[in-house]
Amino acid sequence: MTIFADVNYYEPWWAQVAKALVIFVVALSSVPLILMYERKLLGRMQSRYGPNRVGPYGMMQPLADILKLLSKEMSRPASSLGLLYAIAPAISILTAVAALAIIPFGDVQDIFGTPIGLYGIDVDIGPLYLFAFGAIAFYGLMLGGWASGSKYSFLGAMRAAAQLISYEVALGLSLVGVIFTAGTLSLVSIVEAQEGMWYVVPQFVGFLIFLIAGFAETNRTPFDLPEADAELVQGYMTEYGASRFALYYFAEYMNMFVISAIAATVFLGGWLLPFGIDPPGWVDPIVVMVKIVIFITLFIWIRATLPRLRYDQLMSFGWKILLPLATLNALVTAIVVVAVN
Repeated sequence: MTIFADVNYYEPWWAQVAKALVIFVVALSSVPLILMYERKLLGRMQSRYGPNRVGPYGMMQPLADILKLLSKEMSRPASSLGLLYAIAPAISILTAVAALAIIPFGDVQDIFGTPIGLYGIDVDIGPLYLFAFGAIAFYGLMLGGWASGSKYSFLGAMRAAAQLISYEVALGLSLVGVIFTAGTLSLVSIVEAQEGMWYVVPQFVGFLIFLIAGFAETNRTPFDLPEADAELVQGYMTEYGASRFALYYFAEYMNMFVISAIAATVFLGGWLLPFGIDPPGWVDPIVVMVKIVIFITLFIWIRATLPRLRYDQLMSFGWKILLPLATLNALVTAIVVVAVN
């Protein structure tokens, strides 16, 4: 339920600071929860116990893993480049958290008499903002592999670079159909444009392309070639340990959360419910989180089901199938939108 229809409202400085803190709290708390959920769900899917020793029902296991990594001694290879080696994982985590700033968890609501949007910022270049930070995240992987001074890490970094470039093109084109249909780049406006019908229906092909490319962008199975431990000894992060490895690990799960949030926003109507149901404003973030959890469950399900692709299969699928299909979907959408208008 929208309280303030005017998007050109003014937020006080304390509201923006509070929202920034909430974004960091969500980012920091979501990863341990996703880790626990993944390990428990994988255990059930594989007919075994998940973590069940540390804390009630094993719920403290992610905290134990984090403390273990943070308490380890930090070291680096003698051949590494100290400054770049240190900042590479920081780039990955900062870009992942920055992408959360434009995810809308609800519309503008009246909070203590002040109109506050349930999102960090509403920019007119929403998808471009995401792809800009996605491009910067690429440097986190490349610098990590190159600055480690190891040929195995460098091979992993080059493989990661080729994969991200290949699938980021298809990922961007999969959203072009949504942008054409909504007529805006603002994620909040895209959600509002889905009031009559979620875009997963008219843009089902784009939705499938986005999901597949999203798996590749987050280095998740079956596209986890940059971290293929059997081939590359963990890839670009081979020489990382302790808290720096934790940052890379953290960034991977944060990216999975971000991709799930974008999919829920642009294809599943964000905070909107089907059949015209209009709950109170405080329900909006709950609706968005439920949709995000559905996508995270799909990520975990695919990991438990599909084997890893070969590298030639990965590149061939991205350039020969996914990219032409995404281009065709954008072209057909443009023709339909022009014809209707």
